[in-house]
Amino acid sequence: MLTEEIKKDLISALKEKNESKVSTLRMLSSSIFNKEMDKRVKIFEKEPTLTEEQLKEKMKLTDEEIIEVLFLEVKKRRDSIVQFEQGGRQDLIEKEKTEMEFLKKYMPKELTEDEIRVIVKNVVSKTNAQGMKDIGIVMKEVSPQTKGKADGNLVAKVVREELGN
Repeated sequence: MLTEEIKKDLISALKEKNESKVSTLRMLSSSIFNKEMDKRVKIFEKEPTLTEEQLKEKMKLTDEEIIEVLFLEVKKRRDSIVQFEQGGRQDLIEKEKTEMEFLKKYMPKELTEDEIRVIVKNVVSKTNAQGMKDIGIVMKEVSPQTKGKADGNLVAKVVREELGN
């Protein structure tokens, strides 16, 4: 499971005294913990009679949920890099890129633009989408297939291109 791998790598980074890796993995662990707490609240609201042990078991994140957290963290880094480039902060750009590389280790391989295009074309033909008016229908079908595997902006760009043709 991903959580065990992350914890193992955190311990290894602590032993190596790799401060940037330690801080990145601690931040990731914190984000995972926060997501688990959110999940715990939602579960408890639905099933207030659960015991503490049952609640702890149900609130554990699946690998897919952890990948969602990872994807959000990588997206934050990408957005920060763009902002730092506009501000001319090369030192911070390098820091964000390093953190992003640490995080990408735990993510599935990202889809290429060509792979996304194949998915979009299949959905367009399956749904008989005809132009930009059907963008919502296509995105609704494409999103689950690309979630955690592709940048949403890239997916939206490909969908617009395919519907615009």
